[in-house]
Amino acid sequence: MDYKETLHMPKTAFEMRGNLTKKEPKYQKRWEEERLYDKMLVKREGAESFVLHDGPPYANGDIHLGHALNKILKDVINRSKFMEGYKVPYIPGWDTHGLPIETAVTKLGFDRKKMNIADFRKICYDYALEQVEKQKAGFLSLGSVGDYDHPYITLTKDFEARQIEIFGKMAMDGLIYKGLKPVYWSPSSESALAEAEVEYKDIKSPTIYVKFQVKDGKGILDQDTYFVIWTTTPWTIPGNKGIALHPNMEYALINTNKGKLVVLNELIEELMPKFNIDEYSIEKTFKGKELESITTIHPLYDDRESLVVLADYVTADAGTGCVHTAPAFGVDDFNTGMRYGLDMDVNVDEQGKLMASTGKELEGQYVEDANKTVTQMLDANGSLLNLTFITHSYPHDWRTKKPIIFRATTQWFASIDKIRDQLLDQIHSISWVPSWGEGRMHNMIADRGDWCISRQRAWGVPIPIFYGEDDTPIMDEEVFKHVAALFAEHGSNIWFEKEAKELLPEGYTNEHSPNGIFRKEVDTMDVWFDSGSSHTGAMKERDLGYPADLYFEGSDQYRGWFNSSLIIGTAVYGEAPYKQVLSHGFVMDEKGVKMSKSQWNSVAPSEITKKYGADILRLWATSVDYQADCSMGQNILKQVAENYRKVRNTFRFLMANLDNNTFTKENLVPVNELSKLNQYILVKLNEVIRASIKAYNEYRFADVVSMLTNFMTNELSAYYLDYTKDILYIENVDDPERRQVQTVLYLCLDALTRLWAPILVHTCEEINDFMHFDEESIHLAAFKEIELDIDERSLLDKMQRILLIRKDVLKALEIARNAGEIKKSLEAHLVMSMDEEDQKIFDELVQNPAQWLIVSKVDFVKADLSAYENCQIEVKKAEGHVCPRCWNYTTSEHEDGLCDRCARILEKE
Repeated sequence: MDYKETLHMPKTAFEMRGNLTKKEPKYQKRWEEERLYDKMLVKREGAESFVLHDGPPYANGDIHLGHALNKILKDVINRSKFMEGYKVPYIPGWDTHGLPIETAVTKLGFDRKKMNIADFRKICYDYALEQVEKQKAGFLSLGSVGDYDHPYITLTKDFEARQIEIFGKMAMDGLIYKGLKPVYWSPSSESALAEAEVEYKDIKSPTIYVKFQVKDGKGILDQDTYFVIWTTTPWTIPGNKGIALHPNMEYALINTNKGKLVVLNELIEELMPKFNIDEYSIEKTFKGKELESITTIHPLYDDRESLVVLADYVTADAGTGCVHTAPAFGVDDFNTGMRYGLDMDVNVDEQGKLMASTGKELEGQYVEDANKTVTQMLDANGSLLNLTFITHSYPHDWRTKKPIIFRATTQWFASIDKIRDQLLDQIHSISWVPSWGEGRMHNMIADRGDWCISRQRAWGVPIPIFYGEDDTPIMDEEVFKHVAALFAEHGSNIWFEKEAKELLPEGYTNEHSPNGIFRKEVDTMDVWFDSGSSHTGAMKERDLGYPADLYFEGSDQYRGWFNSSLIIGTAVYGEAPYKQVLSHGFVMDEKGVKMSKSQWNSVAPSEITKKYGADILRLWATSVDYQADCSMGQNILKQVAENYRKVRNTFRFLMANLDNNTFTKENLVPVNELSKLNQYILVKLNEVIRASIKAYNEYRFADVVSMLTNFMTNELSAYYLDYTKDILYIENVDDPERRQVQTVLYLCLDALTRLWAPILVHTCEEINDFMHFDEESIHLAAFKEIELDIDERSLLDKMQRILLIRKDVLKALEIARNAGEIKKSLEAHLVMSMDEEDQKIFDELVQNPAQWLIVSKVDFVKADLSAYENCQIEVKKAEGHVCPRCWNYTTSEHEDGLCDRCARILEKE
């Protein structure tokens, strides 16, 4: 007869191939229709909450791999916290104001400068919501779960109203003011920028050395003397008002064939060759403070003066020690200019073009073009001593990718100085992962100036300020509350639809407007003020509490969202809006180059999910060291897909040996009645469960993947499932020993499905559909350990000993195979000798040594055999013939050569 038909071979409808691309959309639709997120909240009603506050991605264009990495890891965190027993409300959010949407709408043919602003803003509003829906679909396709039906969006009425309330609170506390300061100015955006909106790239710039002739030497220097300055921005020379020296450094008066020059004494030997001066002599030296208040003639304009001033920031690192000072175009220059009362000549307009005050030759020229013209003018009048070009790091607008300038303008600021100490204290009370985040944030807050929060844009939340007839900004709590109420009812567009008087409380009067005439501010708020207010507009608005348990974004957000949220939260509530901050790196291609569309090396998440499936992308995100920059590419994806295949096939094998999934809890053997070999696997499983939960808590997802994969590959596939096949396939269906093994398989399958569920969300739901564990969805379940009323440590120690003996056996069998004595392990008859203690442990734990070692026969003797590390072994060829049913060698003489065991089993069946 065909004995194969009598075997209980693995059988399951759980497919070997995942077919994820077909199955995943169905699961996502099911979760949406069955309101999985709502059921998760109900399931944990009354439990302690864990709140991960979502940092809002900018609503413009399809999601990219950076988005995918971020959203997947957030989802893994939320799901793992849920399975630990927490209630996990999660409100996804979107940032929707600012330049990129203005630019996108402009490209569609709408010109904000030629349209009514309110109408232009309505188009931006609709466009932004379209982008939100597009990105929402992208995030849901990754298997993300949350309150996507009710996200927070920075353009909604309620969010904008809360933002105005925050602004009003900060204004009434004296933290908001208007002032003239040099700010990052983007000519390409025609707007001021915050530090978070600036990135640095290398550019090639002219570097010039220029002579300023002394006009009034105060009896110290003659008029035929020149101070020599150095700059990499020749376009700022027309705005020069002073020359800064260090008060305590030594300056030299040098006689040369190009006139008497004043430079820092220690730089003479370095500078003279640059000026093509071979012969020179030092006439005299001075401390910088001795030269204060000397005046010089501006090298471009004979009727203008430049004053010699003192400043501690002057160094000998570069230049001449005589620092060109244009107060309108640099922070240090501005502060020095304020101390000395220098004119603030802002002679560059919003588009970065020089204005009429710079002269006919320069008027209308863009700053980069003016670099060349200014240099030529200086060369023509004999003021230029040297021109070279250098490559150096220079700030750029992170949206337009074009260079910016420092430009003094009147802007609205949020004061950092007034709360800096409080901010620094809060930073040190927060848990930072990685730990270097604390130092990074500390340095950013310690060194940053006041925050420029005003923008010259149409699409944004308006700064809710009215001006009186004398141009005084009105800071009135009643007004702020009234505007917030208007925005809550109508949205912020009402600011641009109504006149100032219509936006004020009815009958409102103010001492600065005796005639009742008011005007309104036209600038909008920095979008970082929008998103930085989300702890109120989203968390407190939805009763999620304050502070959040976790903020998790890319490492660039230390200068962005982490930063602005910290400032606003601390200013308004006196403490940071987060208890813990976690960050991730950027996604690079396989060559280590940052992914970008311009480099043509980006891979869209949708391409990956359509080809491989979202679970493959999720497995990648949790396998990499995400806290540093991580790589992605086709070769990496193939490797991740192969790892997924191994995990899936192990799951499939477990399921296939549970009688085609008909094994149920009723068939479970009490764990304390299991044999020691079976209990050992459950002890090892418990170790993995505990370690995985700990790793989830510490956001070490790659460790979770590694531990689970290793357990399934080593403890299960390579060990337990290998030797128990003889039991599962051969014994009677309800044989007690077989039921014990199935109990272990079921408990492993149950626990591992739960542990993998936060990562392989679709695959684990599919397993749950077959196995029907505790819940209708695996995502409504919880992690759980196996309850073992045994001495786990003692069992582990004993197993460790006999596994070393097993290792010796495997080595002996390999030697015998290589020598041609046997072809496979079932041909072997082992003769073994070990010390008394080991023999005692072996006998206690192993009831069927031949089966456990996957050989046909084992004899124990007290004799000298071939010595191995832990025991002595002799490998013989097994006597008899092969049983046609179990493939073990036997000397029995049953019909068809069956062994005693198989004959007994078939007789019973």
